[in-house]
Amino acid sequence: MPKNRVCIIGCGNPLMGNDGAGILTMRLFEGKFPAVDVIDGGTGGFGLIPLMEGYEKVVIVDAMVGVGDSIGDVLTFEAPPSWDLPAYALHDIGIGEVVAIARELGYASDIVTVGIEAGEIEAFSQEIDPAVEEGIRVAGQVIRRILQEWTGESASIF
Repeated sequence: MPKNRVCIIGCGNPLMGNDGAGILTMRLFEGKFPAVDVIDGGTGGFGLIPLMEGYEKVVIVDAMVGVGDSIGDVLTFEAPPSWDLPAYALHDIGIGEVVAIARELGYASDIVTVGIEAGEIEAFSQEIDPAVEEGIRVAGQVIRRILQEWTGESASIF
């Protein structure tokens, strides 16, 4: 049972290089917004749906491939991301499908997805491309603004 009405869910695998960007972004918010729960969504997929249960507003942050013009680009989707984007090959189902299903089931009234263009995903690496590190910083600023709007709280995370 959630303690707050707002959560941020970070997705990715920190042992797959740039794919860990969503988890690293999510960690920026641990303990920073008392009215926001911070949840590690693992590698995403169907497992994200029950994590949204009981929340009114959800931010999902994840590394994506093929959505930006350059590595580290940050994109915000207020509607579910298109299912035909190549960004979802890393998960059993993509974020777009998860968001659509969660909305259909009435899990949250607002679900915003923040994607960080990861470029190449390297297996068994904890190395993050410097451009993706910058994307993590930018994604954190984007999410901070969303959370401030939703909660009325402000927090300094960088």
